[in-house]
Amino acid sequence: MLAEPGHYDYAPYSGRPRIVWPGGARIAVWLAPNIEHYELEPPNNPRKVPWPRPVPDVLNYAHRDYGNRVGFWRMADVMARHGVRGSVSLNVAVCDHYPEIIERCCELGWELFSHGTYNTRYFYDLSEDQQRAVIADSRETILKYSGQSLDGWLTPAITNDETTQHVLAEEGIKYTLDMVHDDQPMPVKVRNGRLISVPYSLEVNDVPLYQNRNTPVERYTAIVKAQFDQLYAEGAESGTVMCLPLHPFLTGQPQRIAALDEALAHIVAHDGVWLATGREIAAWYTEHYYDVFSQWLAAGTPGGRR
Repeated sequence: MLAEPGHYDYAPYSGRPRIVWPGGARIAVWLAPNIEHYELEPPNNPRKVPWPRPVPDVLNYAHRDYGNRVGFWRMADVMARHGVRGSVSLNVAVCDHYPEIIERCCELGWELFSHGTYNTRYFYDLSEDQQRAVIADSRETILKYSGQSLDGWLTPAITNDETTQHVLAEEGIKYTLDMVHDDQPMPVKVRNGRLISVPYSLEVNDVPLYQNRNTPVERYTAIVKAQFDQLYAEGAESGTVMCLPLHPFLTGQPQRIAALDEALAHIVAHDGVWLATGREIAAWYTEHYYDVFSQWLAAGTPGGRR
């Protein structure tokens, strides 16, 4: 029988220590625009093919480049109208290729965290030293172009392996999105240091919905609203997190942008919503709940297992 990943203990949803967000908010909502850059002819990785067509895949490269040329700008304007900041899952090569995008993100007060260098350079089969080199480059590049520290991480194409979370913690990363296993932040078990998992989502992520399932725009809006409504209701008992991952080449399309507009209008119309960044959620949880949850988990969770 295969072992479990080993980065977290089982913790049943009921019976956990109660979480309260700043101002008594019941739900922390954060948006994660994935601002990415794909290489036309990326290095080969035997475990994952980067393009659906033979390389160079000009069509799919150009489709994704639409997001940087047009979609990002349209999407950023909608978010700004609703007062919602982004926490950018950034391929840091964007800083060199499209510095205008980084300037706009900084003007809007968005957080920048790392999604690796390119979204076509995977972590499969990388040594720990090679992973550290990518993290160091991300840290230096984000600091150079924005003045921000590197606090969060999402591995390119979520290709992390069994050592990645240990390396992240040892390199000073504060939160990871590589595990989509919960609706609340959770401590991550690492060799050294501290790391927390902040909820990310594949369920309301526009790539699975729009690209993989061809979801109609009205259905997308209904899904996002339903996700929010359920987590908002549960947040009355203990604070929840809703992440809305976005990709400018999909959500930024003319026929889809109104769906985002409608979904955000629904969210911001509610009281008790903390419109946060990933960094802010991680910092609040680390200060107020990391030790509480760690001790609760170490004691053995009621109804669960150690």
